[in-house]
Amino acid sequence: MRFLLFPMSLLSVLLTGAIFGFFFAWVCSTMWGLDQIDPNIAIEAMQAMNASVRNAVFAPAFFGTPVALLLTTVIAWKSGATRSAIWFALAGIIYIAGGLILTMQINVPMNEALGTLATPLAPDEAERVWTNYSDVWQFWNQVRTVASGTALASVGLGLAALPHRRP
Repeated sequence: MRFLLFPMSLLSVLLTGAIFGFFFAWVCSTMWGLDQIDPNIAIEAMQAMNASVRNAVFAPAFFGTPVALLLTTVIAWKSGATRSAIWFALAGIIYIAGGLILTMQINVPMNEALGTLATPLAPDEAERVWTNYSDVWQFWNQVRTVASGTALASVGLGLAALPHRRP
């Protein structure tokens, strides 16, 4: 089983990095850009993005990350890489709580509620809806970005703690 430890560690880095990057992109570009345009267009654009994100490219990073982290934890533990196993387990707990569950409990319901709106709305109403949505959504997205970034750092520490073979 030890032969799986390094490849699974790399998969854990890749998936955790992918989900961190996904959340981070919303923080530093997507939402700021949407906040700069007409609120009706921002609502329509967000509805389209929310509809398109449920795909085979996003799913492995979002749903596969905790699975990869769990498997990597088990493999590290059974291989005697206890310090690495602890870091991988911590990464999994952080991501599950601060990324996966948070998203499913807060961001997804907000996205679904926004998706029910028919546009165009009256300009004042669109401004109110978008501002209320964007401010709250961005706060929780920043929380899940920090959580997934912390999980990524934990995976990196787990990788760094892997035992090295001596020549």
